[in-house]
Parts: sequence; C-alpha cells; structure tokens
Amino acid sequence: MEPGAAELYDQALLGILQHVGNVQDFLRVLFGFLYRKTDFYRLLRHPSDRMGFPPGAAQALVLQVFKTFDHMARQDDDKRRKELEEKLRREDEVAAAEQELQAGPTVDTDPAGPVQPPAQQNAERDEAPGSGEDTEPPGANAGAVEAPREPPAPPKGQEQFQRNPDSYNGAVRENYTWSQDYTDLELKVPVPGHVVKGRQVSVALSSTCIRVATLEDSGECVLMEGKFTHKVNTEGSVWSLEPGKCVLVNLNKAGEYWWSAVLEGEEPIDIDQINKERSMATVDEEEHAVLDRLTFDYHQKLQGKPQSHELKVHEMLKKGWDAEGSPFRGQRFDPAMFNISPGAVQF
Repeated sequence: MEPGAAELYDQALLGILQHVGNVQDFLRVLFGFLYRKTDFYRLLRHPSDRMGFPPGAAQALVLQVFKTFDHMARQDDDKRRKELEEKLRREDEVAAAEQELQAGPTVDTDPAGPVQPPAQQNAERDEAPGSGEDTEPPGANAGAVEAPREPPAPPKGQEQFQRNPDSYNGAVRENYTWSQDYTDLELKVPVPGHVVKGRQVSVALSSTCIRVATLEDSGECVLMEGKFTHKVNTEGSVWSLEPGKCVLVNLNKAGEYWWSAVLEGEEPIDIDQINKERSMATVDEEEHAVLDRLTFDYHQKLQGKPQSHELKVHEMLKKGWDAEGSPFRGQRFDPAMFNISPGAVQF
C-alpha cells in the first residue's frame, strides 16, 4: 500500500473495477462493503460503546487516506515535470552545440592589412590568451559532472510517518520501514535491484529476534538484524520478496498491544500519536458476539425495550407461566412484573 502492501491486492481490485466498469461504482462497492461487513459507519454515542467511530471520525479517516495518496500523486507530477524540464534543457544544449560545430570558427581577413612574417605569427600564437598551462580550453566545463546531491533526509516526526502507508503507526528507519495494527506488524527491508529470487535472500526469524541478509558472491550482506522489543508468533509470521524492491516481513504479535519500536536500542515512537482504532478484522468470533450483544443492549435500552439478559429470563419464565399448576396459568404474560439484574444471567 507506493503502497507496497496494497499492490498485493491489485489483481483482485482490478477485477472488480473491470466488472463494474467505472470508478464511481467501484467506490460504491468498497464503501458498501464497509457498510455491510464492518463497524465503519457505526457511531459511538455512549462511553461504554466498544464498536464504531466517534461522529466525524470515519469521514476524517477517509479524507486522511485520500490526502496521503493525493500528496504522493502531486509528488509524482512534480517529478515528471522536473524530468521533462531537464530533458528539454539538455536537448537545447545539444542543439546549440551542434549549431556551433556547423558554423565553425570565423576569421576576419583584411586584404589591405600588413602581412606579418611567419616567425612573428608563431610568437603571437605562443603568447595568445588561453595558450598557457593554467588556462582551461574553451568548453572544458561543458562535460563536467555535477557533484551528487545528498538524498533528502528521512521523515522523523510521527505525523510524517502517518502519511506514509509503509510507516503508518510505525516509523522509517535507516535500513527498513515498519507499520502495525493491533495484532500484526509489517516490515519492508529494501534490497538491491539485482535481488530478484528468494534464494538470494536469507531470513532468520525466531520469537525474539530477526536477521535479514542477501546472499552475494562475496558472502552474506546483512540488511537488518536485532532483537525484538516484544515476542512474535513465528507460526503466524511469513516473509516474501518483492523482486528488486524489498523483503516484506509480516509478523504476528504474541500479545495484542501497540509496539513503540521493533528492535531493541532503536528510537521509540510516541504511541500516543498513532491511530489506535481497532479494526473489526482483529476481533475473534467470541469477542465479536459479545460486542454485538452489548450493541444490541445499548439500542434496546435507548428505546426502552428489554435487553438481552431480560429477554433470556423472559423466555424461561414463559415456559413455566402456563405450565400445569402455575398460579399464572391463563393470564397474559407481563414482563413488567419482573426486575431482572444483568448479573442474573450467564451468557
């Protein structure tokens, strides 16, 4: 997800786009999915709510993602513009040089002027400007190579990290970038352009440390090595190679908490400045059921209707209401007769 992880889904998304035929319907598919299958459009209206977003937060999230890629697009436009300007400038320089070569040197001749002896002409040539050893010949700087410019400094603030999908909720380090959600981390370790096959890479991964290297003719070249700040589940962790680009490492956290750094000794990030919203994809079935029940109870309470624990007790009471020997037999069942505390029922 630029966006390295997003490229993994290009084929699937391209198939959807080709099927619907236009960007507007494609966006309807995406947002329709968020509406039907996630809590993206669910609003948090009570402090006890655990699902959904505060009013305006979902819209701000969409705008933030849009601005991220819009910024990248503007950078691409500037890069293409500068490359075009540089290309035109070089073409103008080449054309000017060719014109000079075609015109040749011009010599002023004066038939009426005195003719100098050959010896005097040779002496003047020796004394002419530009003939000395310390004088550079014309055009000597034309092919001079400009000193290479220093690469731009990597982003340092968390606000800058958040704008880059590769370092979202993570950071950009000297030899890799990392991002995270509540349950997983994603590391991108750049590799040389000639590294295009998995057998050219060595990745040693344990629950406490990692080592990424390329296998060169001269031996191993270590790209990243260190001890994790927290443990990971190796069974749920995988790595892959994006040929000529990077080694992509997906790490499954052993515990569900936010990491401030990947390797020990690194500068930690401020986790108070990251997006701690938890995706519904990270919630297991049992916890999902609890969240659904709490959401249901909240809406029932707002409408003055029985909550889930009350409904369960009502169902049991109904069975005995009209049973043989019941003093209530023949009477209409009235739930208002019972005051049921939430702790009275085990779910």
